[in-house]
Parts: sequence; C-alpha cells; structure tokens
Amino acid sequence: MSWFTRLLGRSDTPPPAATVMRPAPPRPAPASPPAAPTESLPMFRASAAEQLNATRGGLLDKVRLRLRDAFTPSQPVMDPAMFAGRATILATLIRALEDQRLHVVLFGDRGIGKTSMLHILARQARDARYLVHYASCGEEADFSEMFRGVAEALPLRYHAGHSPIDGEAKDASMASLLPAGPITPRVVSDLFARLTGTRLLVILDEFDRSPQGGFRRQVAELVKTLSDRSIRVQLVIAGVASDLTELVELIPSIRRNILGLPMPSMEADEVTALIRNGERVSGVTFEDPAVQTVVTLAAGSPYIAGLLAQHAGIIAVDRGSTAVAPQDVAEAIGRAAEEIGARISERSRYALDRATADGHRAGLADLAHASLRNSGRFDGTAITDAAGTPESRATLISRATDDYGLIEPVPGDPAGRLRFREEGVPIYLWMSVAREGLA
Repeated sequence: MSWFTRLLGRSDTPPPAATVMRPAPPRPAPASPPAAPTESLPMFRASAAEQLNATRGGLLDKVRLRLRDAFTPSQPVMDPAMFAGRATILATLIRALEDQRLHVVLFGDRGIGKTSMLHILARQARDARYLVHYASCGEEADFSEMFRGVAEALPLRYHAGHSPIDGEAKDASMASLLPAGPITPRVVSDLFARLTGTRLLVILDEFDRSPQGGFRRQVAELVKTLSDRSIRVQLVIAGVASDLTELVELIPSIRRNILGLPMPSMEADEVTALIRNGERVSGVTFEDPAVQTVVTLAAGSPYIAGLLAQHAGIIAVDRGSTAVAPQDVAEAIGRAAEEIGARISERSRYALDRATADGHRAGLADLAHASLRNSGRFDGTAITDAAGTPESRATLISRATDDYGLIEPVPGDPAGRLRFREEGVPIYLWMSVAREGLA
C-alpha cells in the first residue's frame, strides 16, 4: 500500500477474482465502549525521574537515555568531563584572574560556548576555594538588586569585622550590612573591601541583554573602584558582541584593568573531541565519515555539532544500531533544518524564498558559513561561488541588504562588515543547503 493510497484510506491490493457472499452472523452489542487504542500512540520512553518505562529497558533504550546527557545543544555544558577543547581559552581566563588580578569581558556570537565556559570556570574556581556568584542578566537588570543578591550569598564570617566563630556570623550574610534603599558602586565596593580569607568571583552572563546606560555604567564604575582599591573581588562579564566595547561602557582609566577575550569558533579537533566525549558517555560510536561530516557542517559551532550529533545518535538507535553512519547524519541535517526553520520569522523565510528564486541561494550560503565561522560578522569576500565576480558579489550584497532585508551593516564596525538581521537565519540556511547537497 503506497503512502498516497493509505492517506486516502484505499488499498493497493486487488480483490479476489470471485467471492462467495455469506451473511454475517449477528454480533451481540458490546457491554461497554471499546477502549481507546492508546498503545498505538507515541509514548515517553522514560519517566521524569530518568527511569525507563517498565515495558522498555533494553540496551538501545538505555543508550537513547544516555544520549540526552552526552549531547546537550540547548543547554550549557556543566560537567568538566563533557567539556571539549577550549583549554587555551580557559587557561587564559584563569591566568588573567589568578595571576594578573584582572576583570574579564568574554564576548562572541550566540551558541559559541560562552555560558559553558563560564560554568566550567565557576567549577574550577570553587575547587580553588573561591566564592563564586553566577547571575544571568536581563532587560530589567538593576544594579542594586543584582549586587544585593551577591551580598546575600556572601557569608558574614568572611567579613573582616566578624570572627569566623562568631555565633551571629554563622548563618548571616553580608547583605545585612547594606543600607536600605538603592546602593551605589561605592557602597558595594566598601562592603567588598572588608572581604577576608577568600576571594570572590562575580560572573555576569548575557550582559548584552542588560539595559544600556545606568546599569552598565554602574558596573563599569564598580570595576574601577574594585581595581583602584585592590579589593579581593573580580568580575567576569560575558555577552554577544564583536568586541568588549559593545558590552562595557569603558571608563578610560579602567582599560588596563580589563581583559577583553573573544570566544572563537571551535577548531576541527575540538569538534571531534566533543563527539568522542559523547561516544564515551552515551555508548554510541560514530563512524569516521560521520564524524567528518559533523565536523565540516558544524562550521566551528558547538551548538550545531551537538545538535547534529544528538539527532544522528537517536536516528541510529531508532534503526536498531549503536553505530552512527553517514546516512544517520544526513537525516539529522534534515531534522536540524526543520527544527531551526520553525524558529525563524515568516518574513525571513519569505525573503529566503525570493533570494532562492532569484538564484542567490549559493551566495547566501557562503555568507551564512562565513557568519558561523567569524562570530556573526563577514564581508563580501566571503562569497566564493565559482560564478561569482566582484560585480555579482556587490549585487548580491546590495539585494540581500536592500531588497530581501536579510543582512545589515554592523553598527560602528570600522571594517564595514555585515551581519544577518536574524540570528537563526545563517544556521537554517546552512543546514538547508547541506540537506539539499547531501540529497
């Protein structure tokens, strides 16, 4: 029976040549309505407590369960055992904090691994007996509220004015020493200046979402006062940006106190390590051609690498295997394209359809790849289409900017680089072109 005839409720099987018709015996009326065939519906394979369904529990079901922890494209890496590559960046971060007593601004494109890096840094710092406070910023971030929260997490026993064996200091926090009402960077630094017996690391993630102006200016002033007074507190600020000046309103005198650290795309060996880590945790193995396909299509993005690896692993398990083959990755690309495509706006999808009809899809795919490899920034030289000429490249850039509205100049960029207006578009475009190519 073909899918089309099944859809219509018909059968491909011809009736027999001759049929003897006999009256059917009468059937008694059922005592109660038949039960709904829920057994035919898709079911969760494990409980919310991470326990397999009682009717399942074979090797493949256990592998599928472990795949969730092996590859987490929608969540940051929390376990150092799953943290792949990035050793140089982590070492630079630790050296800046520990040896140079600097504050750090970590910046880069979305999905490049900044939050994972911060969680691993926090874990390493706690192992070194640092006090660590992690906070995620938002549009309503308020300086007083933010740093009252930091003080609330600081035990009073680390305040120089209180003895560690003082009964009052046993369960109290430093927030009890702050005055009522709004607090200023000076008030916060005065409190932190009394910190003793440890060091404090304040991590402010997603700083690009914080309100520009007052909040960012107060954070910059706090950095200055902490540095000027050699207080045992350092800030690590992270957000989506092409440089640190997009995140922090720099006061000229604090430039020497801040390290701006770009988060680059992953190298091929780092993406390979990410996949091999997932193999160890999940129990699936990736054939070498499958690994190479994921590495190539990831374009240095840990998000794309994890997304493709997770989908490919599940596809292999669903066909009854723990070995991921290239065809599993090919199918994973299709799933990834559909998943990401559902997140982009209707306006962008319509613009991509227009660009495709006008013959500009290959050129836009080049720009998407360049965007993924270069923290979301690119210029016209990224177009490598064999048929491309300087004139045709200029035409594509012009049309993608003015007619399709897909890209725009990066504000204030001295090199005049460009970026996609909607962050999901380059990944969707790249995955869609890859799916078509492999098909």
